[in-house]
Amino acid sequence: MDFAALHARLAARFGDKLVAVSAEALNPWIVVAPEAIVEVAAAAKDDAAFAFDNLMNLSAVDYPKENPPRIEIVYHLFSYQLRHTLVLKVHVPREQPVVPTVEGVWPAANWHEREVFDLFGVTFTGHSDLRRILLPDDWQGHPLRKDWVDPDFYNGLHVKPPTQMAERVAAGEPLGVGPFDQTPTNRHVE
Repeated sequence: MDFAALHARLAARFGDKLVAVSAEALNPWIVVAPEAIVEVAAAAKDDAAFAFDNLMNLSAVDYPKENPPRIEIVYHLFSYQLRHTLVLKVHVPREQPVVPTVEGVWPAANWHEREVFDLFGVTFTGHSDLRRILLPDDWQGHPLRKDWVDPDFYNGLHVKPPTQMAERVAAGEPLGVGPFDQTPTNRHVE
């Protein structure tokens, strides 16, 4: 089924819950109202005409300069049976990004949603174990937001190189911090 047919079938069923569409994109997409994502996701999986049994990826994009600022959650779906793909998107306000979990539709969403929570600060309501997955529990902030500024210290340790070291690296000086700066050449290789 091509994208036009997928969109037409979803639009007939969900109407204004599909708030935008782009058929011309490299990976055509449909924007779903946040409160309808679980219902649309379940239909995408359970309807035999769609059979999207695989959530390939769930990610997010920060748009702080949009009016109003938003975070976009992106769901990449694949059907093993029918060999087609679909991209669904949900837009949430950047100040309080909240969207229902799709963990009940695709269990793989558990870790994907935890990653988006950790790195973007999106809360997935109904999630079975929403907590940080990559960063320490006491980490402050969400590093994949575009206004993120690396802290100078974390738990009393420098996490940014001092200015002097950054200047030396920018000037091209090898500082011996990587394995290749200190590994002797292989003499048997010409």
